[in-house]
Amino acid sequence: MISIRLSEEEYAALRRLCSVTGARSVSDLTRDAMCALLNGTHRGDGVGIQVDEFRAEIRGMDRKIEQLAADIANWLEVQSEKS
Repeated sequence: MISIRLSEEEYAALRRLCSVTGARSVSDLTRDAMCALLNGTHRGDGVGIQVDEFRAEIRGMDRKIEQLAADIANWLEVQSEKS
């Protein structure tokens, strides 16, 4: 058995990661992570793959948000020029 100390924020982040990855508990999530570190691979249930997919989706959303912000800025500029 291993015991570690986490801040409330760190523990909350692990709980959110459990929800995203489908892990049953923080214990399962950390066990999977430790096994992946020790074996240099991800377990067959795809937790690592799911995290990678989640990160890719976040990067895609970041790009869309940046594009939307640029479009809004351009629209506002055009509107101010019309005034």
